[in-house]
Amino acid sequence: MEKFTSSDNRHTITKGSAYQLTLIGIMAGIACILGPMSIPLPFSPVPFSFTNLVIYLGAFLLGSKRGTLSCLIYLLLGLVGLPVFSGFSGGPGKLFGPTGGYLLGFILMAFIGGYFVEKFYRNIPMYVAGLILATAAAYLPGTLWLAHQMDLSLYQALMAGVIPYLIGDGAKIAIAVIAGPRIKARLVSANLL
Repeated sequence: MEKFTSSDNRHTITKGSAYQLTLIGIMAGIACILGPMSIPLPFSPVPFSFTNLVIYLGAFLLGSKRGTLSCLIYLLLGLVGLPVFSGFSGGPGKLFGPTGGYLLGFILMAFIGGYFVEKFYRNIPMYVAGLILATAAAYLPGTLWLAHQMDLSLYQALMAGVIPYLIGDGAKIAIAVIAGPRIKARLVSANLL
């Protein structure tokens, strides 16, 4: 691994760490681009979003820790008011509103998904299981928070915030399991990871 040292020898950065930081920023940027491009559903305050697809791909490209960091950067950008959440919204009101539990659940999704990718190298059934578990972990705080915020029963919150999204999330998991390892292989062969 190449090292770059400043002229005063105080700062040494490895080429790999610089690329990793760049990739973390790129994945956060992609989430910022795709997050607002959500599809509102008339029967639910929870829109259909592509953000979780970015998080699934981040599990393959970044792993658990760096994927979680990328997710945190995305959430912090939204918290300070940049319009990176669904419907080109941002700010604390969105993060702590009815869908805020799902947004915060992305942190669990990133960590659990990345953990399974790291732990079960080239094991497609475990990738699928890990991403399903990661999605369920994000659904849990999201559904509980939605029920609390909108005074819904747990059943009503599941019908509004989980059940309509299962097929779409399954498709996103399939895309990530197929594309994630291939994208990573390309980045590795290009000496970018």
